[in-house]
Amino acid sequence: MVRTRSLPLMSRPAVIFDRDGVVNLSPGPGYVLCWEDFHFSPGIIEALALCRNRGYVTILATSQQGVGRRLMSMADLERIHERMQAVLSGHGAAFDGIYACTCLKTDPGCTCRKPSPEMVLRAALEHDLDLSRSLLVGDADRDIEMGMNAGVPVTIRIESENPHEVAATHTLPDTTGLAGLLATLLV
Repeated sequence: MVRTRSLPLMSRPAVIFDRDGVVNLSPGPGYVLCWEDFHFSPGIIEALALCRNRGYVTILATSQQGVGRRLMSMADLERIHERMQAVLSGHGAAFDGIYACTCLKTDPGCTCRKPSPEMVLRAALEHDLDLSRSLLVGDADRDIEMGMNAGVPVTIRIESENPHEVAATHTLPDTTGLAGLLATLLV
């Protein structure tokens, strides 16, 4: 008799979102350091609610170098995310998982900083995700590359001031049309 090791079935599709510039308006070259600096992007709450209504897991994967630079504490970041989740929850749109890389760009030991797929792969393991049926929404090349590196086949770029060289599957000028596009893609 041949014995095989069973691998867990990753069965649920997800939509993975970047935070600054997608979920909330971009702070520009600075950081969102407190809740008062956090402003939801137009249409994002509707897009998140649609994902959840269609049975997709919603994941936030965000780089938050402000913690690494000691401009804010991890507790400050968690408070922002708690307030964000409270608002989203009231609309049936809260994230199922939040993953943040707080490392500095210059940290040689960092394995989570985008475009590394680590945050997405960790979410896949913890939430039983099928990345081959998932989508990623970001505003920078590093977001799109993170999705590609994790095996996410559909990427949506929200146009921003960030220069881009990496092609996304879809591109939108802003988040106002995101729910409409997702309505056609989430099957």
